[in-house]
Amino acid sequence: MAMLRKRASRDVEIPTSSMADISFLLLLFFLVTTTIDVDTGIGLVLPPPVEETDIVKMDPDRIIKVLVNAAGDVLINDELASLPQIHEIVANKLRAKPKMIISIKTDRETPYRIYIGALDEIKQAYSTLREEYAMQTFGVPLKELTKEQMDQVRENVKQSISIAEPERTR
Repeated sequence: MAMLRKRASRDVEIPTSSMADISFLLLLFFLVTTTIDVDTGIGLVLPPPVEETDIVKMDPDRIIKVLVNAAGDVLINDELASLPQIHEIVANKLRAKPKMIISIKTDRETPYRIYIGALDEIKQAYSTLREEYAMQTFGVPLKELTKEQMDQVRENVKQSISIAEPERTR
């Protein structure tokens, strides 16, 4: 009878000597190929800097004053309104007097999202007026206009928003 000899089993090992090199190369690869989107913010076109400033008196009847406090309460020409009502009120005032300037002012404690919400509502009022102008003049919605027609709409419904420096109310 032949004796079965037990084979000596070899320990199975995974070679880990280059594991640190491989993980470093993977990390480096992902760092180099990953793009980070930093294009967040508000697209505002600011006027060019003016070297000499002349103080021009504005007729108070040509200004729509939008005041937003930290709680989100809105005053439009000293009349209380809510944030979603801004675009309707401003659009109605601009229909009555198209050459109005809108001055938006907050206090320093106003949360950024409320300020941006108010600014969006004002821009929505201008979008509504531009849409109405496009329908009356060209008979088509704003998105179907040609570039020349769109330029005419922008020229006739100009956006005049003045962003005032926030004040500390306390």
